[in-house]
Amino acid sequence: MRQVHGKRNVSKERIGFIGVGLMGHGMAKNIVEKGWPLTVMGHRNREPVEDLKGRGANEARTPKELAEQSDIVLLCVTGSTQVQAVLTGSDGLAAAGKPLLVIDCSTSEPSVTTKLAEELAPKGITLIDAPLGRTPVDAEAGQLDVMVGGPDEVVERARPVLEAFSGRIIRTGPVGTGHTMKLLNNFLSMGYAALYAEALALGGKVGLTPQVFDSVIQGGRMDCGFYQTFRRYMIEGDRNAHKFTLRNGLKDVSYLASLANSVGLANPVGAAVRNSYALAVGTGHGDDYVPMLTDIVAKQNGIG
Repeated sequence: MRQVHGKRNVSKERIGFIGVGLMGHGMAKNIVEKGWPLTVMGHRNREPVEDLKGRGANEARTPKELAEQSDIVLLCVTGSTQVQAVLTGSDGLAAAGKPLLVIDCSTSEPSVTTKLAEELAPKGITLIDAPLGRTPVDAEAGQLDVMVGGPDEVVERARPVLEAFSGRIIRTGPVGTGHTMKLLNNFLSMGYAALYAEALALGGKVGLTPQVFDSVIQGGRMDCGFYQTFRRYMIEGDRNAHKFTLRNGLKDVSYLASLANSVGLANPVGAAVRNSYALAVGTGHGDDYVPMLTDIVAKQNGIG
């Protein structure tokens, strides 16, 4: 019988977590603090790992070792390339040779997700997608939005774990639809950021300050939760307002372009948004956060 923070835990499944970075740390923290037996995999940044171990988590050295200690494994890594490596590599989760439920919370490519789910099923591994909405601050608070694709009975098994770090759980349909919806969501958010950056640059060219821009947008019909996060950098200079890199933004809108191409959809707005991020990353700003696109576009136009 496992003891977790002074509480008896006899019924909760054993949880593995790979990817305890900006989003993953808060998710994993909520899981272990709400009584789930948790094993995390080592990370190049030791601080979140050591913090979670201090809260009662165990540490595994490889995905295979983590799988051996887990019933359900959550992935919160960069994208499909990393998900494939964690699942099917020589020391991957599948190498443990045991049944697992794997929940991919990364922003992955839907076609890769569905293919992996089909390939892993004969090995006793069930893969569902549960990508995330909101920010690392919301992850720490246990208030993320989760978009879940998978069979009803599997999603119901996963639900108690997802509830540990979410404020909303939205069913999207079969496996792959969660990641599809996530790409659409990120297209909107990355598109907003690109629009804000260009609008601010144009305003700057003709003498309108960010403060004037903000006084009109904030509280008006064009205000929204994403803008509120964005303005915290634009107006208040909070570099940590939205800790999502431009490199990851480019990855996500590139996945969107691939999805559009696969179904023969013309997406000229998506292409324009992607080019905004490709230019930012190509000029050495990949590790900057999304709201900093305002500075990049301004500099490209000789402002500031």
